[in-house]
Amino acid sequence: MFIINLTYIEPLEVVEKHLQEHINFLNHYYAEGLFIASGRKNPRTGGIILMQGMNKEVVQEIIRQDPFYKNKIAQYDIIEFEASKYCPELKTLLTNQVDGNK
Repeated sequence: MFIINLTYIEPLEVVEKHLQEHINFLNHYYAEGLFIASGRKNPRTGGIILMQGMNKEVVQEIIRQDPFYKNKIAQYDIIEFEASKYCPELKTLLTNQVDGNK
């Protein structure tokens, strides 16, 4: 599992101009079953995406498709972690992720 931490490097006016494209990007990967959760940081300095992924290289390739990345609007930090404790509702996603990696 990965945490993708976006930090805006452009003013919010620039972010807003590309926001719908970014939302379309998010929707695509939700439909693919890779994105689990996403949202803005408070204060609004960027955002977070929680994602399933096979490896960091695949995650990086997906991030390169984000309009915020393409237009140099945000900096990305990718953090990989293994969930060792989680709520029962997340078990299905984690089980699918493990099965998909075999």
